[in-house]
Amino acid sequence: MESNITWHQSTITKADRHQLNGHKSCVLWFTGISGSGKSTLANAVDYALFQNGIRSYVLDGDNIRHGLNRDLRFSKQDRKENIRRIGEVAKLFVDSGLIVSTAFISPYREDRAEVRNIFSAEEFIEIYVQCPIEVCEARDPKGLYKKARTGEIPEFTGISSPYEQPENPEITIETNKSTIEESVETILSYLVERKILS
Repeated sequence: MESNITWHQSTITKADRHQLNGHKSCVLWFTGISGSGKSTLANAVDYALFQNGIRSYVLDGDNIRHGLNRDLRFSKQDRKENIRRIGEVAKLFVDSGLIVSTAFISPYREDRAEVRNIFSAEEFIEIYVQCPIEVCEARDPKGLYKKARTGEIPEFTGISSPYEQPENPEITIETNKSTIEESVETILSYLVERKILS
């Protein structure tokens, strides 16, 4: 980093924003293989928060690759940079007082750990969206598994590229066993338990 760059302290603090909003801020980091239900669940949680007057936002993997990360491909190095950038953006959202949900495969433990390290302990909530690959492949909402099996998509997570399961996630949701409603309730209850929501 350039030595002549200095962090500018905001006049309004994160605590000020928490007080205005009536809730704390955090990142809900949804991780899991393609088709596990990350985006669906993140958006369902976001809708429930919105309905309850909670300020929130969703950062979705595919959407981010249309803009901010459109220069990145799917090599290990590019995946690492993809997650690094999202972590920094999520931190800005948390600093602004929002609850931000990130729906990214984020396949490597090391990358997720690096993102966790830029947040305060209570601000990073890893949610493992667990689902057997055969169920995800049967769902295949975007037709990606079919393309991966025929070799059209190289380095596809779960097929030709690894996915490293979280070892100690704050929450695990098994989307082949729980309904969306049950899963949302699990996450909201956790936020209340952690006093992020009152």
